[in-house]
Amino acid sequence: PGTPRMSAPASQTIRVMTWNIHGAVGRNPRFDLERVVALVQRHHPDIVALQEIDSRRAREAHVDDPFTILQESLGNHGIGAKTVTTADGEYGQALISRWPMANTEIHDLSFPEREPRRAICTDIQTPAGPLRVIATHLGLSFRERHSQAVALLKMLDNLRTTTVALGDFNDWLWAGSVRRSLGRVLPGYTNHRTFPSACPLFHLDRVYLWPRTALVASHTDPEARKISDHLPVISDIRLHP
Repeated sequence: PGTPRMSAPASQTIRVMTWNIHGAVGRNPRFDLERVVALVQRHHPDIVALQEIDSRRAREAHVDDPFTILQESLGNHGIGAKTVTTADGEYGQALISRWPMANTEIHDLSFPEREPRRAICTDIQTPAGPLRVIATHLGLSFRERHSQAVALLKMLDNLRTTTVALGDFNDWLWAGSVRRSLGRVLPGYTNHRTFPSACPLFHLDRVYLWPRTALVASHTDPEARKISDHLPVISDIRLHP
């Protein structure tokens, strides 16, 4: 069973989740999108950001478009940010929500001679109040992540409502880290070891929040190690008017 929501009244809190699903290929290795959907549904997130969605692997397994399957299975609204498109299929991330998404933009965070990267930025009117959401998957090199962190900070200018940035930040180091940059603006953040899932050492996957008090509780799910090389992060957040 998923972890129940914590102390704050349900009318004031919502649940967000981020997970790098590793193309839905577990340690078997075998493509299995149903396991991904089942684990996400067990935690009942209102908003979920998924990274490394890969329709190329789905085609090999004779499965329909995973971007569409994930959105229809996990929420009423969603958008995919596809960073790689080939004759074999598409690869990228998605943001899926229980509630409508407005003013949605996909920002190109790509760094020269590196894998394309994107950030999804949207406003969601939840029953608990308005929420600004940024979902992303940052690069592997230090210079690349630094450039992408600067771009994210520009998107976070003039904070007025509760804001969350979530995803796989690939943040390995402390010096000049993404956490150090984003933490100044989004001071509430999770701190779980998520990679590699079999024996987690690094805090690559996070949820960042403004204001700090918006973070009510967070946890991860060790069962995900059978499905992906990352563990998910699930957070309950309190929205502020």
